[in-house]
Amino acid sequence: MPHPATRAECFTYADVLTWPEDERWELHEGVPVSMSPAPSTTHQRFVGELFRQVANFLVGRPCEVFTAPFDVRLAAPGTPPAEVDTVVQPDLVVVCDASRLDERGYQGGPDWVIEVLSPSTSARDQITKLAYYEAHGVLHYWLVHPVDRLVTVYTRPDAGGPFGRPAISETRGRLPSGLFDALTIDWDLVPT
Repeated sequence: MPHPATRAECFTYADVLTWPEDERWELHEGVPVSMSPAPSTTHQRFVGELFRQVANFLVGRPCEVFTAPFDVRLAAPGTPPAEVDTVVQPDLVVVCDASRLDERGYQGGPDWVIEVLSPSTSARDQITKLAYYEAHGVLHYWLVHPVDRLVTVYTRPDAGGPFGRPAISETRGRLPSGLFDALTIDWDLVPT
């Protein structure tokens, strides 16, 4: 069983599927990226509350929300695992196209991705993953800064175009999701 620490060449999702299940990895254009250490308590509070609010809203609707670890394979639907070289595990993912879901996760760009920044992942989330999500059609990308109590929101003004200029808001009061007219996130419910 090949392991990321023992090979120098590019990896694919087929390789990841052979690695120990108790290890979490992302693939960034064939390069393995370890997803440890475990996130902070503050990070988990943000993720947990955001998940609760989004999941409650989606009850009875056709979209679903998932939390990490949940593999998002950034490749065209139907691409075999041996050809997928970019796999991410966002903190929260909302998907509305059930045909792209399978037992391993999701293939293609989700409708909404939320990353809660941690010191160990901040640069990747704000630079590398931003580029991936933009290239793969993610409609809404939120970067939550738990220490600064800010959220940076990227959306697409045109369905097939690039992200527009990001909006930055404080994580206080309510913020419309942008994806669903009736969903607003109540930041005051996030424990500090």
